[in-house]
Amino acid sequence: MIGVRNTLATALVALAPLAPSAAQAQEVTLKLVSAFPENSNYVRRLEAWIGNVNSAGKGLLQIEFIGGPKAIPTFEVGKAVSNGVVPMAMNTGAFYTNLMPEADALKLAQVTAAEQRQNGAYAYINKVWREKAKLVYLARMVEHTPFHLYLTKPVSKPDLTGLKIRITPVYRDFFQSMNASMVQTPPGEVYTALERGTVDGYGWPIHGIFDLKWHERTKYRVDPGFYNAEVSIIVNLDAYNKLSGKQREFLDQQGLALESLNDHWNRYNAEETARQAKAGIKTIKFDATTSKRYYDKAYEVGWAGIIKVAPDTGPQLKKLLSK
Repeated sequence: MIGVRNTLATALVALAPLAPSAAQAQEVTLKLVSAFPENSNYVRRLEAWIGNVNSAGKGLLQIEFIGGPKAIPTFEVGKAVSNGVVPMAMNTGAFYTNLMPEADALKLAQVTAAEQRQNGAYAYINKVWREKAKLVYLARMVEHTPFHLYLTKPVSKPDLTGLKIRITPVYRDFFQSMNASMVQTPPGEVYTALERGTVDGYGWPIHGIFDLKWHERTKYRVDPGFYNAEVSIIVNLDAYNKLSGKQREFLDQQGLALESLNDHWNRYNAEETARQAKAGIKTIKFDATTSKRYYDKAYEVGWAGIIKVAPDTGPQLKKLLSK
């Protein structure tokens, strides 16, 4: 935690001039909820960021973290921000497809958050998010992170016939294309589902299974990884517009500072991969041809699903987010 705070502090120090004294603007506090459990690595990094934002934003803007799914259920967080029940959230698009189906396209990005700001993707995402859900897409705080299929039983090919797999919209279409029987549960219920045999596996990023103790019930990880885990900060549009120009500028810059730290995930994911091996999780690898077909199929199915449910925005998102 200390290391994260120090790194964030370094990234934010250059932004201090954007925080005027209390005499120049009345301080505003925005409440923020997490769609992920409080014990997750995502929340630890979130809290470090909030601490530094609040330090730099004294007299101007503060963020109050009000908790995770115990405060607002995971799959209701997107609607809660859209409706103004809470002004900010750390969330992933897969958790608010009930609000706007194209939110799930964020997982398919093959260009970095920095490149998205340069090639028009970030601006287009914000246009769509604001028009369709009254959301401001502030910053992406998790990237460079593939998803994987984790199993309690081995497979010899990309065929999940007879297996019950816990899904979210992130990998629903892909796993369905491999004939899986699908079960959707919040993250907090996955351990019990694995323990009871209610599910035989799940999709999840390369990191994070130790935070949730899922490694205790996981025996295999399928390589290669696919997609790109996305966790971002979203803001209610009305709450954002009510901020003064200085406050909006400050908040935008804090988002940029958060994104500037995303190389962390490259290092962290390498550590988590080694940690999984040490914990006894075996890697299932297909031959080169099958692996390429498996990887390409993930994107083919992913984009087909997005364009089907969002024909007006899906093609442009694919153009901007693909290599």
